[in-house]
Formats: sequence, C-alpha cells, structure tokens
Amino acid sequence: MKAIVIYSSQTGFTKKYAEWISEASGAECVEFKKARKVKLAEYDAVIFGGWFMAGGIKNLAWFRKQIPSLASAGKKLIVYGVGGSPAESPEIAEGLKRNFTDQEWNSVKAFYCPGGFNYDKMSAMSKFMMKMFTTMLANKKDATEAERNMAQMITHSYDISDKKYIEPILAELK
Repeated sequence: MKAIVIYSSQTGFTKKYAEWISEASGAECVEFKKARKVKLAEYDAVIFGGWFMAGGIKNLAWFRKQIPSLASAGKKLIVYGVGGSPAESPEIAEGLKRNFTDQEWNSVKAFYCPGGFNYDKMSAMSKFMMKMFTTMLANKKDATEAERNMAQMITHSYDISDKKYIEPILAELK
C-alpha cells in the first residue's frame, strides 16, 4: 500500500508522530507546507496530522477539502490530532468529531495522540493564549478535578507522547 503522512507541527509533537508512523509503515512523510505539490491521488492511503488549537486541528481545513475526491476514489483517509491532554481524557472523542461534518466523519478514521507542551517552541501568540487559558482555569470557581489537573499540567512544558499511540493508526493502514 502506497501511503503518505502529511503533518502540521508547531512545537514538534505532531512531527514526531508523523516520523514514527512513516518509519513503522514505510509511508512517505511530508510537512504541510510542501503538501500542495503532492498528487494525493497517487496514494492508496493519506494520513493527515495536525495539532489541536482551541478545539480545532490546525490546517485540517485544507485536508477536509480533499476528502470528497479521495473518498470517492476509495482512498483510506486517516487523521490524527495531537494535543496536550492525556489520551484517557473524556472530551477527546467529541473534540475529534467536532472537526468534521457527519459525511466527512464517515469517510475518515480519526485518532488522538497525546503530545504535550513545549513553551520554548511556541509562538508568542500561542504562549499568550495558553497563559489566558491557564489563568481562566485556575480562577474558575466550580472547576472540576480534571480542569484543576489540566491547569496544573499546562503551566510548564511536558512531553507525554509515546509510540504506542500510533498502533491503532498502523492497524488501520493494513
């Protein structure tokens, strides 16, 4: 099966997963900035990876435009979103689904891969947004335990990425 992994990464976690998927599957690996030059119709499987920002997967809009033609051609379509939440967070499944229409959701297999935060590699705007989010969570009067834990977790850089999270993606490629 000829496959390609296209990824959009800000701080390196999504790129790390793209490289792991590529190494394990033999798929070509291409950064999003170069994806417009790729002829996706030449591949049996197209995997898109992006990082979560404010509930959306970065650059997913571009991939979503490709879904109708690729799905009608019988291509395997996989999306993975990388975020700072642990994989067992209850909001993950709904967060993934919110990024697609019902029709797209039926054409794509979507996965979540926990990454982390690397404040040294974040843009100034991302750092600012995270500071605001952290402050909001910390000051929330009726915060749940999960929200309090998240507020504590995101105050500093951390890495919870693990190769085990690509296993379902690799299984889907077979």
